[in-house]
Amino acid sequence: MSCCLRAGFSVSRSSDFVIKNRPKQSFRVSSSIATLQFKEPNLKDFWAKTLDVSDQKSVTNFSIKAPKLDPPNVCISKSLKWWEKSIQPNMVEIQSAQQFVDYLLNAGDRLVIADFYSPGCGGCKTLHPKICQLAELNPNAIFLKVNYEQHKAMCYALHVHVLPFFRFYRGTEGRVSSFSCTNATIKKFKDALSKHGTDRCSLGPAKGLNESEMLALASIGLVSTDNLSKDGDKVEDLVLKETATSNAMVMA
Repeated sequence: MSCCLRAGFSVSRSSDFVIKNRPKQSFRVSSSIATLQFKEPNLKDFWAKTLDVSDQKSVTNFSIKAPKLDPPNVCISKSLKWWEKSIQPNMVEIQSAQQFVDYLLNAGDRLVIADFYSPGCGGCKTLHPKICQLAELNPNAIFLKVNYEQHKAMCYALHVHVLPFFRFYRGTEGRVSSFSCTNATIKKFKDALSKHGTDRCSLGPAKGLNESEMLALASIGLVSTDNLSKDGDKVEDLVLKETATSNAMVMA
């Protein structure tokens, strides 16, 4: 028995019969002669069908569009400034003088530390990591960070003229310490923290800023006069007096 491959060959034996497989293709089988005869393949028959190019439609505009891919999920983090690094939960960046006053009045008996700094102050930058460490070690204290460049009028009214500068406030006592220190004199800060940061109980509301400081801030419109203990008419008179004093000092 023999089979004919597409390449086109036939095997002949003694019993002659013809099996037609495709047009123009045949093979013969004989029992007596086992001769293998190769025929020249017909390419048209080999591919079974001839492609007539004239039947195809011409393609004039052919373009390949790249598949739409979702953009990679790349997170570009904003680089932090030095005064924004290592900030602890009990450290608050003050946005206004009124917010500063409200924090002092609502602190109860907790120790409040006002940290006055400037982004361009080298001493402030050097001291910042240690202040953050101390804030982490004293979670009950509140650290209020005041940017001098953003709150120059408030700093002027509070008589802050050197940086870095710190003020400590505690309950009914109000301001309990005020000083400037650097990385070399950090012991001054630690001593004040140890002295005023101990647990204690004081009766009455927190005092916050003293009256002259409140009047100075009110005279330039940075805080409301509602927190002052004087009656309305006298408060207005004091504010006007403080305003005149401030203007005279500026003109001088």
